[in-house]
Amino acid sequence: MKNDDSVTDINVQGICFGMDRETDERSLAAFLQIFSSPVLLETLIPRLSEAEIAEILDFVSRVMHTHLSEKEYHALFLKR
Repeated sequence: MKNDDSVTDINVQGICFGMDRETDERSLAAFLQIFSSPVLLETLIPRLSEAEIAEILDFVSRVMHTHLSEKEYHALFLKR
């Protein structure tokens, strides 16, 4: 996936998985942007169990640890 702002124009109907890698990457980026919207998170997070919170945190942390260097983690996630 190219590093650009194309995923900021989210089209829910354009989210599609299983066709090809490029479409999967664009769809995942759009899906995660929609998922991380403040209104959705404010609604969803209070409904999560402690176990679900830990599971999501563990998964996301593991993916970042696996695929980002320490420098990338600090620059991209921690914004330092």
